[in-house]
Amino acid sequence: MVSAFEWYGSLLLLTGVAGSVSQRTDPLVPPAPEYAHSIRLDGDIILGGLFPVHARGERGAPCGELKKEKGIHRLEAMLFAIDLINKDPDLLPNVTLGARILDTCSRDTYALEQSLTFVQALIERDSTDVRCTSGEQPIFAKPDKIIGVIGAAASSVSIMVANILRLFKIPQISYASTAPELSDNTRYDFFSRVVPPDSYQAQAMLDIVTAMGWNYVSTLASEGNYGESGVEAFVQISRESGGVCIAQSLKIPREPRLGEFDKIILRLLETPHARAIVMFANEDDIRRVLDAAKRNNQTGHFLWVGSDSWGSKISPVVQQESVAEGAITILPKRASIEAFDRYFKSRSLSNNRRNVWFAEFWEENFGCKLGMHGKRPGSPKKCTGLEKVGRDSTYEQEGKVQFVMDAVYAMAHALHRMHRDLCSGYPGLCPRMSNIDGKELLGYIRNVSFNGSAKTLVVFNENGDAPGRYDIYQYQITNGSAEYRIIGHWTDQLHLNMNAMQWASRDSSMPASVCSLPCQTGERKKVVKGVPCCWHCERCEGYHYQASEFTCQLCPYEQRPDQNRTSCQPIPIIKLEWHSPWAVVPVFIAILGILATTFVVVTFVRYNDTPIVRASGREMSYVLLTGIFLCYVTTFPMIAEPGVAVCSFRRIFLGLGMCFSYAALLTKTNRIHRIFEQGKQSVAAPRFISPASQLVITFSLISVQLMGVFVWFVADPPHTVVDYGEQRTQDPENARGVLKCDISDLSLICSLGYSILLMVTCTVYAIKTRGVPETFNEAKPIGFTMYTTCIIWLAFIPIFFGTAQSAERMYIQTTTLTVSLSLSASVSLGMLYMPKVYIIILHPEQNVPKRKRSFKAIVTAATMTNKLSQLASERPNGEVKTELCERLWKPCLYKNVDFYLFLII
Repeated sequence: MVSAFEWYGSLLLLTGVAGSVSQRTDPLVPPAPEYAHSIRLDGDIILGGLFPVHARGERGAPCGELKKEKGIHRLEAMLFAIDLINKDPDLLPNVTLGARILDTCSRDTYALEQSLTFVQALIERDSTDVRCTSGEQPIFAKPDKIIGVIGAAASSVSIMVANILRLFKIPQISYASTAPELSDNTRYDFFSRVVPPDSYQAQAMLDIVTAMGWNYVSTLASEGNYGESGVEAFVQISRESGGVCIAQSLKIPREPRLGEFDKIILRLLETPHARAIVMFANEDDIRRVLDAAKRNNQTGHFLWVGSDSWGSKISPVVQQESVAEGAITILPKRASIEAFDRYFKSRSLSNNRRNVWFAEFWEENFGCKLGMHGKRPGSPKKCTGLEKVGRDSTYEQEGKVQFVMDAVYAMAHALHRMHRDLCSGYPGLCPRMSNIDGKELLGYIRNVSFNGSAKTLVVFNENGDAPGRYDIYQYQITNGSAEYRIIGHWTDQLHLNMNAMQWASRDSSMPASVCSLPCQTGERKKVVKGVPCCWHCERCEGYHYQASEFTCQLCPYEQRPDQNRTSCQPIPIIKLEWHSPWAVVPVFIAILGILATTFVVVTFVRYNDTPIVRASGREMSYVLLTGIFLCYVTTFPMIAEPGVAVCSFRRIFLGLGMCFSYAALLTKTNRIHRIFEQGKQSVAAPRFISPASQLVITFSLISVQLMGVFVWFVADPPHTVVDYGEQRTQDPENARGVLKCDISDLSLICSLGYSILLMVTCTVYAIKTRGVPETFNEAKPIGFTMYTTCIIWLAFIPIFFGTAQSAERMYIQTTTLTVSLSLSASVSLGMLYMPKVYIIILHPEQNVPKRKRSFKAIVTAATMTNKLSQLASERPNGEVKTELCERLWKPCLYKNVDFYLFLII
């Protein structure tokens, strides 16, 4: 015999089976079978309910396996909320809420067909062609009038149903649909939801990605409104913010073919730097994606960022714990409702007959079989009916239970305010609420504000959306135990506890998901066209520094980049130091020259009245020695640190020493030349050959140099400059600014030009007087001096001006100039005065006076010497001597002609 319990269970299963199949209700069928595929609770006001009690069917079947949590838990939450409201004396007093709950089977087309039940009462039926077999008028079962609908779960289902309900002005409140598309108040004006839309979720996920430093991610969406609109919102927000780039956007088909998920993993690996995968996918797709990643040995490679469809669910990660480790998921902030836990754990087959799918849940939950019509024919275990939820099976409250209850309470609070306004003081429903206007009820729904089942505020904005409040989870494995841990929350802005995070690599550092690594300091980003998160790093070269993340700018001329090339710093200023080898050599030469010159001057002063000193022309010798001394002294202001005083001395002494020297030598050579030229014509002495006249001529020549220097001072007062171009090397590290006097190459040429002119003129006169007797008044030593000086300055010119582009220009030119001046002075000192000093000091016996001769005798002797030179090539020696003596001077007959080659003192 079949027990009463087994009979009842079989009856429930039969009604449950009917509920799993799409049927068209025949109006002549008795009422009981009409509700066999749904749950119906009587009441004054009937609310509709849409829940995914079963999964999507396969091979053409509309419905598949039972969903224990997403289906039964949520459905029972609506029934539990209705029970609480009906018992609440302060909420809708004397008004009973009823329900008509349908199964959507997780398919939008099936849900649309089922939802037609909600609008039957609003459709007028034409019964003129309907007759009973007995000929009587047919009696139609009056359908329940649904004033509002709770649901649906999936966004695609809610969108499909909302398009029907808005036509009949039936308000709808969803507990799980989050597609941003449903925020369009022009298309879904009767739709509201107690969960935040995915636009908030997308913003929260973008904030997470940004906080992690990931700027290159891929997206993965299940085909349908939820997945596609969620990814679209994420992409749109990321594009507006500009901080995150999308490497790939992939879509999972509704009906994936064999190997489809392996292809998705391989495509994601085409952009290996985009490790972060932002997923808006249903839990079945999530599970299969994780499985494909595990099969392709990509455990630990991908960084999953899951939407609320993943949340803290266990089913997507079962047996995929290792590949899912580190996944960051998001879920609307929720709380577990303890009252519902007590209610659900108390449910049994005997006290829950109103739920036509409860017997099927019973079998599935306890793994047993109810009678001969059980859903688990292969199960050897029979249900006893004494099983208890939470004791004989695992139990965890489904995450959307809170929102289902909040949706029911939102509808109840809206009806309560409508009843208060329309039926003030009237017990039960008043006539004005006998036919509730859906549009009017919608206005009340949008204005509700109350603390929900989790003590959080329930409100709606103008689009019917709830505020965004999310908890952020990370799937972590600790000591072999895997669990979701809260690591932060998001309420308009992100609050993330980085220290609470852990990764599969057990590395404390944050894993990277970037297209390009950050550029080093001193490098700018050259962004790849069309992909702002990918760039090439280019170092700021030369004298450029990193002005911003994307630009390099040229430093000011007097500055160079610092070591990091993030700013500019002043270029170091250098000058010729006294300890430099470039200064030591010329200073050493100058000091020796000064000592030698001083020694000569002292010697001349000490032996001022001796014949050699007097024969040298004391006045002109002292002028010439002064010039030599100044040439040596010029080395010191040329090497000293530039300043106004030093620059002034440079201008004065640069050409003055040479001017003194060559003005004196020019005067001497000019005097000799004039004397002998005059002797060819007459025995009268030339003018201006006295010592006083020689000094006047010499200082007149020197005054020209001084006048030029004075004009230079007036036109361009001396000052210092820092020349940054002289040592502006390609490598800024070696760049230096040279502190120098403002003396250009042109100014230098002009300053030395006059002295060089004197030197060249003096050289010309030295050449002209080369035929003078070798002992006559220094003509030949002066000539040798000038020849050597010209060679020195001819060598100076290419060295000085040929190094204009050298980095060592300052050192080379200064050393070349000072050494040339010292060498010129040394040549003059050595050739003109050292022989005299040698005789004065070491051979004083030669420093005696000769017989004094008249000027006429001097000229005659000089003329005889010239004539002798001319005739020597034409006549034999004896004839030349005899003829010359006969013509010019009789005494020569008695003495050798060499007697006339003498020195006039």
